[in-house]
Formats: sequence, C-alpha cells, structure tokens
Amino acid sequence: MVSPALDTRLPAPPAAAPPPTRRTRLSALPEVRWAALSAAAFLAALPLDLAGAPAWAWGPLYALCYAAGGWEPGWEGLKALRAKSLDVDLLMVVAALGAAAIGQYLDGGLLVVIFAVSGALEALATRRTADSVRGLLDLAPERAVRLAGEREEPVDVAALRVGDTVLVRPGERLPADGTVVDGASDVDQATITGEPLPAPKTPGDQVFAGSLNGTGALRVRVDKDASDSVIARIVALVEEASATKAPTQLFIERVEQRYSVGVVVATLALFAVPLALGADFTGTLLRAMTFMIVASPCAVVLATMPPLLSAIANAGRHGVLVKSAVVMERLGTVDRVALDKTGTLTEGAPRVAGVRLLAGAPAEEDVLSLAAAAELPSEHPLARAVVAAARERGLPVGRAEEFSSAPGRGVRALVGGREVRVGRPSTAAPASGSRASARTAPDPVSGVVSEVEEAGHSAVVVTVDGAPVAVLGIADRLREGAPAAVAALGRLTGSAPTLLTGDNAPAARRVAAEAGITDVRAGLLPADKAAAVREWERAGQRTLVVGDGVNDAPALAAAHSGVAMGRAGSDLALETADAVVVRDELTTVPAVVALSRRARRLVTQNLVIAGVCIGALVIWDLAGHLPLPLGVAGHEGSTVLVGLNGLRLLRESAWRRAAATAA
Repeated sequence: MVSPALDTRLPAPPAAAPPPTRRTRLSALPEVRWAALSAAAFLAALPLDLAGAPAWAWGPLYALCYAAGGWEPGWEGLKALRAKSLDVDLLMVVAALGAAAIGQYLDGGLLVVIFAVSGALEALATRRTADSVRGLLDLAPERAVRLAGEREEPVDVAALRVGDTVLVRPGERLPADGTVVDGASDVDQATITGEPLPAPKTPGDQVFAGSLNGTGALRVRVDKDASDSVIARIVALVEEASATKAPTQLFIERVEQRYSVGVVVATLALFAVPLALGADFTGTLLRAMTFMIVASPCAVVLATMPPLLSAIANAGRHGVLVKSAVVMERLGTVDRVALDKTGTLTEGAPRVAGVRLLAGAPAEEDVLSLAAAAELPSEHPLARAVVAAARERGLPVGRAEEFSSAPGRGVRALVGGREVRVGRPSTAAPASGSRASARTAPDPVSGVVSEVEEAGHSAVVVTVDGAPVAVLGIADRLREGAPAAVAALGRLTGSAPTLLTGDNAPAARRVAAEAGITDVRAGLLPADKAAAVREWERAGQRTLVVGDGVNDAPALAAAHSGVAMGRAGSDLALETADAVVVRDELTTVPAVVALSRRARRLVTQNLVIAGVCIGALVIWDLAGHLPLPLGVAGHEGSTVLVGLNGLRLLRESAWRRAAATAA
C-alpha cells in the first residue's frame, strides 16, 4: 500500500507552455519595405538598360529605385544639415543624383540600393533585439496568488511587496525572487542559473522569478520587488551592454562627417574655382561630376562587403548564422573565449554516468532494470535518464505498480513484488522496522554519495525492500568535438578558454577537465558572468562568449562577440548573440573565427586596391584631364575587381581551409 504521506502528493502537471515569443514582422518595418521596393525596381530596370531598351522602358523604374531607396536617407541628411552636420548618407544620395545627371543611372541606382538595404538590416537588428528583451519579461507571470492568512488573493505581480507570501502551484512559474517557507518541489531554474537538472527546494531555499515549479506546491516569501528580480536585472544588463556600443558608432559618424565634408568641399572647389577663373561652364561641370563619381565610395563599400558577405553565406551553408557583416569582421578580432557549460559544452540532457553498487546488492543490470521500472511512469529528467540507460543496455523494464512520486524526494513503486525507491540521498536511510534496517548502516551510503558528488555527478540512491543497493551517478554528456573546439579556440586566440557556469563547482570541474579547460568559474548568476566579461573587456581583451540560455544573454551582450547554440538556445540568447550555431556543432565556432580572419585579410587587400584606384583616378582628374567614360570605367573596373576578389570566400574550399586552420 502507498503511505498516506505519498498519497497526499499532487500528480505531475502537464508541461508548461513556453512564454510567447515577441517578434516584429519584416513587413512591419518601413525601412525594409522601402529597401525591398528600391531593390525590386533596380533589378527590373537593369536588364532593360543593359539590353538597350528605350529610356521610357527603364527610366521610370530607375526613378522609382532612387525615390524608394533614397528619400529617407536624403531626408535624414537634410535634417542633419539643418543641425549643421553632414553625413555620408546625404553624400551618397547626392553622388547618386550626380551620376544620374550625367547619364550614369545604373551606378547611382546601385549606390542607392546598397545603402537602403544596409539601413534596413540595421533597423531589423535593432528591433529584434528590443523584441527579445521584451519577450524575456514573459518568463515571469503577470499574476500571482498572494496569501492573506488562509485566504488566496490573485494580484498583479507588480503589486507584490517584500514580505508577502505567495502560493505557487505545480507547473506554474514563480512570480518573484524569494525564499521557500513551506512545501517541497523540484524547480527548473535553468533559464537563470544554467543548471541542467531541476533543483530540489525545501523551506529556507532561495528561488528566482521566472523559474518553473515542478510537482509540489510551494509557499514563497517575496524577498525583492519585481523591478529588482534576477529577470529584471538581466533585462537591464542586456540593455546596458547594448548601449555601450554607442562610442564605436560615434567614431564611425565622425569619420563619415570628415569624409563627406572633404568630398563636398573638393567637388565645389573643383567646380567654382575654374569658373571664377573663366573656365567653360560645361567642361567644368563635367570635370566636377567626374570627380564626384570617381571619389564616391562604391569601390570602398564593395571592397569591404563581398568578402564578409561571402563568408557569411559560406558559414550559413555549414550551420553558422552570422547576423551581419560587422559581426563577421568582429569575430576575427577576438583574443579571449568564455564558454557556458550546460547546453554549450554539454548536450544539456542528463545521463547515467555510472552505477556504484553497495554491499549485498544484486547485479548491476538487475539494479538498473528495477530502477528503470520504478522511474518509467515519472516525467522527471532524472527518471528519463535512468530509463534511457536501461534501454541502451537492452535491459528489460518491468511494470510498476502502486507508483507514487514525492517532490524533492523521488519515486516509490512495486516492481515484481519488490518495493523499489529511487530518489535523493537524504531518502536513502532504511525505514524503521524493515528487514534491512538492522544490517544496513547509512555511513557506507553517505561515503559513496560523497564520492559521486565530488566527481561532479548528481547522486541518486536506489533502495530495494528498504535496503540501499546502489548509487547512480547522473551527469550531463559532453558534446562531441568539444575538446577539439576548445583546443582550437585556444590556438586561434592565443589564450586558454574560460568556463563560466551557474552550475556547482564539482560538476563544472568535471566538464572542464573533460573539455581541456583549466580556468573554471562556477556558481555564477547572470550578473556575475556579465561582470567577468566586462572585466576582460576593460583590460583590453576582446572576448568571445559562447552560450545558449537566458542566463547567458547579459554576457553575450557585454562581450565583443557572442555565439549562441541554436537548437536548445533561448529566444533572448539567440537574439542577443551575434551568431547562432544552428546544428549545435561546437567545432564550427573556431572554424567561423578562422573564416572571419581570412575575410578580414581580403578586406584589407580590397581596401588597398580600391584606395589605389580611387586615388589614381582622383589625381588624374585633378592634375590632368580624365575623360568621363574612362573615369567611369576605372571606377567600375575597380569595383568589379574587389567584388570578384571577395567572392572567393563563397567556395567550399574556403570553409575547408578555415576548418583545417582551426583543427
């Protein structure tokens, strides 16, 4: 018969639905709509123009391309001009109109499309990051059940105050950070701490808002306001880290300002000075417009983009999604790597790593078969690991009768007429009056449990007919290729990678030893991970963070570059990270870093080529007489040359070479 204590336990709830994902549609962004219209009009006009069709056929299409892609940067440039500032967007619009004024409609249209698409991508990245931060708040429920004596009072989470007591039923998410005052349960807090297994919670234990309650009811005393919860602090950390990128953007704007002013001043001088000296108006205008074309940054833009975009496309074919060309360039500059444990170095799913038999125990296969039969009706991750281990060995899994589950303690069932209990070490002492109690002492069990836990495994004790017979070591499995990836990242960056995890120290040390990592920092909350990354960044180290969970998002945002594991990664981690490993193949991380470094070398080559060509054409135009057709041919020729050079990274051999470099 099932004991009355177990009879009162609540049944396992159905799996809680994940919080809704907030994602802005592409079509909702005006920048995307205008860029798509501009590109479509350009692609429609291009074949007609090249085929020699009459101007009435392609002229309106080019006009639509210019208007759709150029009106917004032109308007913003005019507003900046009113504020006594000159940016490169306005210069590009003027250059495009100047090209059109002398009949080079294709050149101007291409310039407009490039800048329109770039602006759309920037707007999309900004909006998606904001979506993911707002979506994180959905982890914490909006309503809570506050207890006033024995009366239950549903209230908004924002109305909770420090000292309130809330009731959290099975399967519900915790509404606030607090301390358990009554009840017992297993709480899945992987989104906060990164722990792969639900943590047992009893009175006196700390819990976090947004974590998922298991099969027991909890009464929790609220310790922090909603605005000061761990989840709220994660949101603040992500927003703060994103804001720290502004100095780089300001530096780029200063460069654009100087470049724009220089080109405009030079063009106006080239037009006005000869006119003042009596030069021919038409010839002077033609010469100034030639200068505007040959000095335009089309070749410089294409010198940078083809290698990076080709690298992005090649990486995408091999399961790594890099979000922008800026990210691809930045990945090649990292000189330090920090990795998360659960779901990054490991698979994020528990398994039976070992079976330690106790004195008087039956054979290992029999113990595992009995334990699997008792755990089969349970939905707990530990139970699934035990059942999977038995099935992997081909062991029979019998039928369990009178099954019962106690949150935070384990399961009990009759298997073949024998009472089998599988649960936490604290439940392993033999029951008073059992036939095993007189001959079994708890000390050997405690010793084996300590050895298992010191090895970095979670200990689960199997008891048969009241006598502990075995201790199962449950651990997370290291990803295939993790040691090779860690070694490759160390060689590429010149420094040993660091493990940053919220898991306990023994488990962290075990995984680190298997992966070849010596620098281990365990027991970290999200803020601690972000603080470690900021410390390295302040020391001048460009850090690459590889993670997968919500708890990794602040560190991913604070890092110089961030890579998220895609299959099990949280929405916030995927949106905050600069790149996503779709198939969770860790060995692709060093490969994409090596590919980025090669792309950067090609960018340097292309910038030299573009700079030499533009400089030569500008000097020719200033010092002599550069015919407009020759100026356009030289400008477009350099553009094609650097474009073809960058497209070399599209080849399969480029990825193989990058993977070999990282191996």
